[in-house]
Amino acid sequence: MIVITGATGQLGRLVIQSLLERGATPASLVAAVRQPARAADLAALGVQVRQADYEQPETLQTAFAGAEKVLLISSSELGRRAAQHRAVIDAARAAGVALLAYTSVLRADTSELGLAGEHRETEAMLAASGLPHVLLRNGWYTENYLASVPATLQHGVLLGSAGAGRIASAARADYAAAAAAVLLAPAAEQAGRVHELAGAPAWTLAEFAAELGRLSGRSIPYQDLPQAEYQGILAGAGLPGPLAELLADSDACASRGALDGSDAALRALIGRPATPWTAQLAAALSA
Repeated sequence: MIVITGATGQLGRLVIQSLLERGATPASLVAAVRQPARAADLAALGVQVRQADYEQPETLQTAFAGAEKVLLISSSELGRRAAQHRAVIDAARAAGVALLAYTSVLRADTSELGLAGEHRETEAMLAASGLPHVLLRNGWYTENYLASVPATLQHGVLLGSAGAGRIASAARADYAAAAAAVLLAPAAEQAGRVHELAGAPAWTLAEFAAELGRLSGRSIPYQDLPQAEYQGILAGAGLPGPLAELLADSDACASRGALDGSDAALRALIGRPATPWTAQLAAALSA
């Protein structure tokens, strides 16, 4: 039995979809979710739905009962991640799972990204736990930048702080497919492995703006800003302070290569090239 935490999130749903497409039976999957009512569609497919809240360890123990493998999808609650992940690790160890897969971040051990800190803490906890585990160090999601397209078209300019840094992004569905491949492989084959996952071809924000302009029939320049100024603009647009800080930091780190990488590991796991960012951008505009 495979348990997927955060199963009603954007990545979790795609992992379950990929597992089913790869031959997993619905009854062999557990959607571990904070609010089971939100997983009614998964239950209708025959997937087991169990309540699991990172903040309530007793729910994790029940959710993981009988599990062979657990996918720990990293929490979205910045500043609370490490404590929440510790609860999951403890529950998985108590349940005697054969493998815990964790969605970390690209080159977490050396990354200067601000968001890498809690991932490093989690990886250290896993190493100290003695629990067989595998690290899925996901690179950037193309969707992270697709979200800015409406505002970019509205204002006629793409803002950022990434300079000429290259971004080796992939689709969220690509990372979900990689997770599914790992979960369906023998536990002993994956335990101890680290998968550095990124897409191809890598691109710059200037190239993103140019392609957006070509597809929309408009001139869309890229305007590079100092990190603090970009952060202020994001906050002024209504983003929560911590999120604005994270996005500006990620852009600044991208300018120094933090979001670039090889697609070799992702391609090997999913058996195909990553979804090109240009194809995702075109699809987003036609939606």
